[in-house]
Amino acid sequence: MDRTKAVILIALLLTSCSERPHVTVASKNFTEQVLLGEIVSQQIERRLGVAVDRKLNLGGTLLSHEALVKGSIDLYPEYTGTALTAVLKQPAVSDSAAVLARVRTEYGQRWHLTWLDPFGFNNTFAMVVRNDTAAGMRTISQAAQRKEGWRLGVGYEFLTRPDGLAGLQRTYGLRVDGAPVTMDLGLLYSALQGRQVDMAAANSTDGMLAALPLTVLEDDKHYFPPYECAVVIREQVMAKFPRLRGALERLSGKMSNDTMRRLNNDVDGKHRPVREVAAEFLKSVDP
Repeated sequence: MDRTKAVILIALLLTSCSERPHVTVASKNFTEQVLLGEIVSQQIERRLGVAVDRKLNLGGTLLSHEALVKGSIDLYPEYTGTALTAVLKQPAVSDSAAVLARVRTEYGQRWHLTWLDPFGFNNTFAMVVRNDTAAGMRTISQAAQRKEGWRLGVGYEFLTRPDGLAGLQRTYGLRVDGAPVTMDLGLLYSALQGRQVDMAAANSTDGMLAALPLTVLEDDKHYFPPYECAVVIREQVMAKFPRLRGALERLSGKMSNDTMRRLNNDVDGKHRPVREVAAEFLKSVDP
């Protein structure tokens, strides 16, 4: 084969590869998101036989949303509360069904984006105490009845967020012993275990909650807004791949908070590969 024919053949092969039908899956830049992005990617590959271009660990909320709107990615997992407040710039709402309905309507009208049915977990704030401190407490209301104030550990944002400490204290009358101790979120659990604090404002799907003897207090007055997670996808992509929605919604309702904690801990705590954890999960829920 002469040089000219070889160049033409290579060009044809590259063109063929670039035009091969594929779906571009992205995620934001933290463990839970990367894991969900990989689960979604593998589900598409195994159920549709379609190639997946992974852009996991892409960035934060606004970067991921912009990439979706512009069409440089086709879908990614997002949280209803984040979409409502950070993207749509609307006030937080405590009714999970109302929040999902609002973001579905707004995303569809503004950007022709569809929210699929949620995975089943809610990654909102969680007030966490050691099991020995809980001593039978199950709710934040019960914790508020304790005579002595709580030594509270929080991330930096929790003091200033509209869904943070001030509203929590107004809603429950929770007593705090002195000023809350602010720290990086990654240090909250070591502070609890080391008894520097006896309550922490954590996240409800943190992997450490599956590994340590801790109690997540029920938000029985529904103060914290919902952050249900679901796939957000371009309508154009669903039209191109008619079976895509059905394949992904086989995962809807399959992940409880406990499940997500376990999966996060498998990656962060046990240092298992994301692809392995994702494949094992899919085999268990959608064999």
